[in-house]
Parts: sequence; structure tokens; C-alpha cells
Amino acid sequence: MEVQDVLADTAQLASYNAGLQVLFRVLTFGLNAFTLRYVSKEIIGIVNVRLMLLYSTVVFLAREAFRRACLSGSAKRNWTQTVNLLWLTVPLGVLWSLLLGWVWLHMLEGPDPALVSHYGTGVMLFGLSAVVELMAEPFWLLAQAHLFVRLKVIAESLSIISKCCLTVILVVLYPHWGLLIFSVSQLLYTSLLVICYVVYFLNFLGSPEALRRSFPIYRVTELLPHLVQDEAFLNWKQARLTWSFFKQSFLKQILTEGERYVMTFLNVLNFGDQGIYDIVNNLGSLVARFIFLPIEESFYIFFAKVLERGKDIKHQKQEDVVIAATVLESLLKLVLLTGLTMTVFGYAYSQLALDIYGGSMLSSGSGPSLLRCYSLYVLLLAVNGVTECFTFASMSKEQVDRYNLVMLALSLTFLCISYYLTSWLGSMGFILANCFNMALRIGHSVHYICGYYSQSSCRPLKGLLLSPLLLLVYLISGILTGFSEEFLCCDKGWLSRLIHIAIGSVCVMATLITIVFTETKLVHFIRTQFLSRYTKKET
Repeated sequence: MEVQDVLADTAQLASYNAGLQVLFRVLTFGLNAFTLRYVSKEIIGIVNVRLMLLYSTVVFLAREAFRRACLSGSAKRNWTQTVNLLWLTVPLGVLWSLLLGWVWLHMLEGPDPALVSHYGTGVMLFGLSAVVELMAEPFWLLAQAHLFVRLKVIAESLSIISKCCLTVILVVLYPHWGLLIFSVSQLLYTSLLVICYVVYFLNFLGSPEALRRSFPIYRVTELLPHLVQDEAFLNWKQARLTWSFFKQSFLKQILTEGERYVMTFLNVLNFGDQGIYDIVNNLGSLVARFIFLPIEESFYIFFAKVLERGKDIKHQKQEDVVIAATVLESLLKLVLLTGLTMTVFGYAYSQLALDIYGGSMLSSGSGPSLLRCYSLYVLLLAVNGVTECFTFASMSKEQVDRYNLVMLALSLTFLCISYYLTSWLGSMGFILANCFNMALRIGHSVHYICGYYSQSSCRPLKGLLLSPLLLLVYLISGILTGFSEEFLCCDKGWLSRLIHIAIGSVCVMATLITIVFTETKLVHFIRTQFLSRYTKKET
């Protein structure tokens, strides 16, 4: 597949993923707003912090390293060995689920049964749902490697919608079930996800479409672990790369979910405060989930396919090197502008957003300050996602191993800073600790990218520079909306709120118009890579 085709398919994959994340977060957003009226904030805290932490930890530790290692390289590989390697995620998931489930049940302080019922059953079902999801890994990786973009959208959309519908029904009919409601819904989600992938490949393999695309798998039985005569069971080079990523994945998980680990193991916040923090955290991360995560996941595939891992750029195809640099520069500009927009306008509209979403329970306490601080974190999160996406896709195995030491230092630093800042500032300390660590990670990735392109004329980090005019517009918008919030929001009636929203809308439009006229290179990239397929379909 030509580089331009890979880029076009990757952009489409990012677009579909972004749409999927929009659906997921909108449904979750509405579901949380609905369930707040029926269940206690203690149950919200247990589900969204403790049980989801168990689930995400098992899934991440069992599959993240395999995904990163197996997505690297050409699609023309020994898929039997790759499939065999991917099936190791299931026993690994069972091991992590049993180990962490025991920790969650016997080493952590349990909730009061009078307030939160069925805690033990919830732990077991969330652990089981993680193992069930891992059974889809061989199917998922084949779909990602061959850019089956619609499969992922349909599978996850159907699973998410079913989960939300079941949760709403059970919350209304059986609110006394407590954690059992969310546990059963989570198990339904992962089961449907696996079923969708299996059913798709049952129909796809051996079909005329599969033959036309020269798909490397011909029968469903080839998607099960098996031995081939005169071949090794595993690709040991790929397995060693997986081990390198595995050592890194545990540290990355601590950095990604660090505040939840601190809340869970150090008891710095009670379950009710954890629930409030999680709601604010979910609201603040909407844009990160909508845009940044799909871009990071999709363009990791692009960089891994275009660049040869660990190889000096002088010895790679120069056209591919230039294209990768151009794409990286445009992505950095895109996420920087998106994050900066969220930071500037998030400050003035945090209190209003929380008041509309959860009423005075969220907007009268520390919620607005948390969300304002989180808007700054979103900016750092945006830049880090793209820089690490490129870094991990191009690093050699030896560089990945060395970076593990950096991740270890960052993890220890983050845990220490989180504990002390939270003891001093409460929930705000989590966000500030995340900002500090994200800045350090960005610094490391920027240093790597500078070194990677030091022997080339390409300078992709120019994507982090903005025009003075655009910076001036952001400054004016921040001042105007700040004064608007002070005098019009949020206890002065709906008319004042609408005027406040109108002022912000005008400032956003002025910012977007300035972007169109000052960032022409980015506009061209979006039009040609993200919008071209849709305009072609319309014509």
C-alpha cells in the first residue's frame, strides 16, 4: 500500500474513531446525568473510580504491549505467529484479573454495604468482563492493521448503546441492585463487542471481498492458536519487542490512571468526593476523548507503517520521511489549537457547564475550580498524545527499554506529587500533578523528535508555533469571556446566561476565522486528508 493511501485511510480511521468517541462520550455524559437522579454519588464513585480502575488495569496490562508490538511493521508478515502471540493476552488477563481481584476484595477498604451493595459481585464481574474483551484481540488487530474502519465503529457503537440502554432500564426498575446494575451492563458491553468481531470475520473470511483484498487469513480456524509444521510457534523478535513494551505499559498505566490509584490505595478522598471528581474529570475530558485519543490511536498506525522502527532517517525512503514530518507538524498544530481553545474558553464557562449538567451539587463547590484547572491539563494532554504517538512508533527496541527508566522516574514522581498536593489542595492536587508529569513527558518526546530529525531539513515541531495575531485573538477572547462570566453568570437568570453564551460564541467564531486565515497549511491538511472522502461521497 502506498504511503499516500495509508495516510488517507489513517485519516479516515481517525475521523471514524472521533465519531465513535463522540457517540460514546455523549451517551456516557447523558447516562451520568440520568443516573445522578437515581443512585448515590457513593455508587458513582465506586463504579467510575474503583471498579473501572480494576477493569482498565487488567485490560491495559494484558493487551497494550501486544498491540503496540504487533501493529508495527508491514501487513505482509507471518500472521499465524502474530495470532498465536495475541492469544497470550487471554491467560495473561486471567492472571491479572485474579491477582487484582483479590487485592480489590481483601486489601482495599470496602464500602459500607448499607450504602453500596453487591461490592464483591461487582469486582468479580468487572474482572470477568476484562477477560472477555481480551478474546477479541486477534480480530481487533487484523481489523486495525487492514484499516477496517467501519467494523470498529459498528461493533463499539452497538455495544455502547446496548450497555447504556440496559443500565437505564435497571436503574429505573431495580435501583436497589446497586453495583450489580453497572456490573451486568459492563459484561454485556464486552460480550457484544467480541460477538460483533467474531460474526464479522465468520462472514468475511473466504468471501469474494476477502479474496479481492488478498486477505492473509482464509479460515476462521486460522484465528485460533495453532502450530504450523517447520515454523516457530511465535515470532521471537516480535515477542521481545512486546516484552519491552510490557515493562513500559505498567508505568504508563500508573501515569494514565495515577489519580485513581492514589484515591483507591491511599484513601485521600471518600467515595462521595471521588464520585464528584470523576464527574468533573469526565466532563473535562470530553474533547480529549472526542479528538485527541482517536488521532493518537490512528496515526500511531500511520507512523508505524511509514517509518522503519529504530532505523536512521538517512537510510529510509526520504519521501516517506518528509511525509511523516509534514503529517506530524499538522497534527501538532491541530491538537495545539484545539487544546488552547479549550483552555481559553473553558475558564469562563466551567461553572455554567457544571450548573447545567448537575445543578448546584456540582457548580457550588470545588467543581468549577477543578474544571478550570482541567482545561489547562487538556492542552498538555493534546500535545503529549501526538508527540508520544510519533515517539513510540519510531523508537527502536533499545530506545524503548531506556525509556522504561524514564517512565519509572515519572511514575514515582507523579505518585509522590499527587499524594502531597492532594493532602494540601484536595482534588485540585490530582490535576496539578497530572499537568506537571504531562509537561515532563512532552519535554522528553520533543527532545527525541529534535534528535530524530536533526540530520534532516524537516522541522515538524514548527507545528507548536502560532502566529502573533492568533495569540492576540485568544488573549482578547479570554479577557472578554472572563468579564462576561463575572457580570452575567451564573446566578443572574437565564437571560444573562444566554448573553454570556452569545459572547462566547462570537469569540469562538472570531478565533476560528483567524485560524482559517493564519493557519492555511493546517486548513489544507484537514481539507485534503479528513474532509476529501466525505466531499467525494456527496458529489
